[in-house]
Amino acid sequence: MKKRVLIVDDKPTIAKVIQVYISETFDCVYFEDPIKAIAWLQEGNMPDLIISDIYMPHMSGVDFLDYVKKNELFKSIPFVVLSSEDSTSQKIALLEKGADDYISKPFNPMELKVRLKKIVS
Repeated sequence: MKKRVLIVDDKPTIAKVIQVYISETFDCVYFEDPIKAIAWLQEGNMPDLIISDIYMPHMSGVDFLDYVKKNELFKSIPFVVLSSEDSTSQKIALLEKGADDYISKPFNPMELKVRLKKIVS
């Protein structure tokens, strides 16, 4: 049975690229903003991993990460940050907040796939 990945990014093209490369290994669920993703989670859906951008309208990926990691039901879900921000201090801060990995855009889709498989295996 395939593991389920929740992708949250305000750019559908990024989500589509991710889906194309990982769909052989993972079932993908996509939302363009964290508020809709939270509603989906609160309906009882449990992904095996979350991939989220940082900069999105309505709610930032940082706030989404905080929500997930502070919620007893969701805090054990591995969380991967995917962002165009390549600041070492931001990477460190997000890893300290509970992110399991931080991948900078543009990214190599094959590398992303390998990293995701390592996290959920």
